[in-house]
Amino acid sequence: MNRKSFIKSVFGAAGGAALPPMTVRAAEGDASAFREPARSLPVVAGCDILVCGGGPAGIAVAVAAARGGAKVRLLELRGSLGGIWTSGLLGCMLDFGRGALANELLSRLDVFGARRGYSYAVNDPPYAKDVYEPEYMKAVCEAMCREAGVKVQLDTRVVAAYRDSQSRNVDAVVTESKSGRQAWRARMFVDSTGDGDLAAFAGCGFDIGFAKDGRDQPASMMAVLSTPDADALKPFLLNCGGEYGAVTRAFRSEIRRAGLVPSYGNPTLYRLTRNLVLMMANHEYGVKIDDAAGITAATMRARSENIAIAAALARLGGPWDGLRVAATAEQLGHRTARRIHGRYTLTRADVIAGARFGDAAGESRFPVDVHALTKSGDAVSNMGVKAKPFQIPLSAMRARELDNLYMAGRCISGDPVALASYRVTGPAFQTGETLGRRLAEAVKKMP
Repeated sequence: MNRKSFIKSVFGAAGGAALPPMTVRAAEGDASAFREPARSLPVVAGCDILVCGGGPAGIAVAVAAARGGAKVRLLELRGSLGGIWTSGLLGCMLDFGRGALANELLSRLDVFGARRGYSYAVNDPPYAKDVYEPEYMKAVCEAMCREAGVKVQLDTRVVAAYRDSQSRNVDAVVTESKSGRQAWRARMFVDSTGDGDLAAFAGCGFDIGFAKDGRDQPASMMAVLSTPDADALKPFLLNCGGEYGAVTRAFRSEIRRAGLVPSYGNPTLYRLTRNLVLMMANHEYGVKIDDAAGITAATMRARSENIAIAAALARLGGPWDGLRVAATAEQLGHRTARRIHGRYTLTRADVIAGARFGDAAGESRFPVDVHALTKSGDAVSNMGVKAKPFQIPLSAMRARELDNLYMAGRCISGDPVALASYRVTGPAFQTGETLGRRLAEAVKKMP
């Protein structure tokens, strides 16, 4: 058999088709630039609502809208739904439990025995937490979307968005995946990417960081650790009845006794099961959400720190004997994002006043929680703001410059102080549910 026949027999038998070659020439006279050739993209069958980002907010929007009768597609960057809950191994749901969809999600976790609820007083009033097992959260999120009829595509990144030249609307979103480059059309679009990627690609205005210097809150990487008996670590576990400050100080002292200084000043441990605990001991400062190289370096640095801390604790022996890293998060957890300009901007004054709105989509009861902007700063600060429960209006979730683009999650319109309260997943999920319902109602009225 000659070489040509051999290649044909091997690759032809596999049923694969060769990709057409793309021969191009670099931009003439400019070795630093490359001109990508224009090409037509396949348009995926349209839908009523395209939700970009399958984290907590995106799931809530998609499920609520689909249950309301809308045809919904949900695109997610990672290999599972849940976003920070799952790929980020967040492990706890802050300010959670308001709304029918939130209570349903908690009930579904309870079917698996995968949730432990508790509360503690960080300030007045106390706020509730739910600790959950991330693998079961994946299953719950996927089941809710599947049963609602949401069409999901994973491992798909939004890379561009184009406006309709004849209106104030988004015309199409472009993604990259194993299916190549695809275009998606819908009547309405929702940016639930967390970082506000879709809105930024569509040319919407946005703000990042604190106005004075542009610096923003640090990112963190979570880790799940295995231990022979989590009960032996009770003095260091935040969800086992201890006072927040005393427990975090005790855990920090143990890390330092092991010879390390954690990058996060208030390191925490949560009990997941008898043999699994969740650790947040990492801070990555100055990580820009649109800097791939910087995110890569911070991710590797964070993972290395988590593994080093676990190994150092294990060498102490005693209650730490046998401690191992079971998993580190697939992604860094960013506390902040692009704050997309909306029809209304939530402010520090709204947080202080406990603002009420006629178009309220939900409420934040979480305190202002700003993690140190630099390693030398206080671990956590409320920026001098005593927060009252305040409502989040739908007008802060609708893009100022585009009529068919909405935001859900931490990229909604607000200043950095307001964001420091509403950024947690409870308000994101509740407001996402309301937005999904309202969009489904609006679709029904369209011609």
